[in-house]
Amino acid sequence: MEADKADSNLTVGSIVCSKAGRDDGRYFVVMWQKENFVGLCDGDLRKTDKIKKKKIKHVIPTGYISSFVVSKLDADEKVTNSEIRRELAEYQAEHQESEE
Repeated sequence: MEADKADSNLTVGSIVCSKAGRDDGRYFVVMWQKENFVGLCDGDLRKTDKIKKKKIKHVIPTGYISSFVVSKLDADEKVTNSEIRRELAEYQAEHQESEE
């Protein structure tokens, strides 16, 4: 049932943190969602042309949704790797400030 709980917090454009695998602790943007899986991209190790398929139960939703990514995907525009990196860097900068 953990996946169902996480599923309600995830949408395309959500920023999530990986909690399992070699990418444990890395942040990603959700590019698509199907059943118990999400497609993740960070613009660095996982680029937009090779999106990582990961089970929902292996990611932690941050509660932040990138409106920029959502608007580009809704308009059927390509989201570039640099745009993904910028969104993740902005989120991490805001997140680190709030923890201090």
